[in-house]
Amino acid sequence: MAERPLDLDAVQAFLRIAELGSFTRAAEAMRTTQAAVSLKLKRLEDRLGCRLVERTPRHVQLSARGAAFVDQARELLEAHDRALAAVAGARQRLTIGISDHVAGPELPALVARMNAQDPQLLIEIRIASSGDLLPAFDRRELDTVIVRQHLGRCDGEVITEEKFGWFAAPGWQHRAGEPLPLATLAEPCGVRMMAGQLLDRAGVPWMEIFVGGGVAAVVAAVMAGLGVAALAPRMLPFGAVDVGSRLGLPDLPRLPVLLHTRVRDGRGRDALAALSAAYRGAVRG
Repeated sequence: MAERPLDLDAVQAFLRIAELGSFTRAAEAMRTTQAAVSLKLKRLEDRLGCRLVERTPRHVQLSARGAAFVDQARELLEAHDRALAAVAGARQRLTIGISDHVAGPELPALVARMNAQDPQLLIEIRIASSGDLLPAFDRRELDTVIVRQHLGRCDGEVITEEKFGWFAAPGWQHRAGEPLPLATLAEPCGVRMMAGQLLDRAGVPWMEIFVGGGVAAVVAAVMAGLGVAALAPRMLPFGAVDVGSRLGLPDLPRLPVLLHTRVRDGRGRDALAALSAAYRGAVRG
């Protein structure tokens, strides 16, 4: 009697655990529960006759057999996707806009994870400000946007919330009696507007010293010692200093990251679920 074939859903659950390092985030990526992911993994381990994942209260790591199985598991799912694509014909395209304040240095790894979710999905990504991306989404130029909350617009699904701080280069000093030099993104930028409003309410004199066309440019200005910027810590290189408390600057709120999408089912939705779970992991990390 032939042996039972592997359950592809269980193989996919194993790969999500391996890639995301968490049962919780794997469940988020697969749009299911942690208990369901655990059950799928147990069935796969029972079928293979070995333990693939070592679980501890704080950590999830692959066993030696699990690490050896990762590449074969990925090849199995890729072969499955190629077979489906050959029957279905044209590749599905997913156009995503991501706010420059959200994209961050993790973007290449996050895109790789989304591609691993569905290698046959054609992914197109545009990086811009939230103020530019939301109108493009409303005009149906983009299938999905991942943005900061913008100008009081509250629709969309909250993926996560991220803390912000007032960052400067190591050793940077504010000259007494001078307005706070601020590096910002060009308008329209919700973070820029928020920072200016908070400083005004706190009675802190400030002036724009640098206006960048992207977060990378603002970070470069900060690390060059031009001034201070309101940024998420993950956007900055190691060594940047939060000077908010030292300078008596107002606290910055945690800002939500919102997903707006018209993709409700199918392969595109699965890829977006994987991307959302990866973002949650990047912000929490």
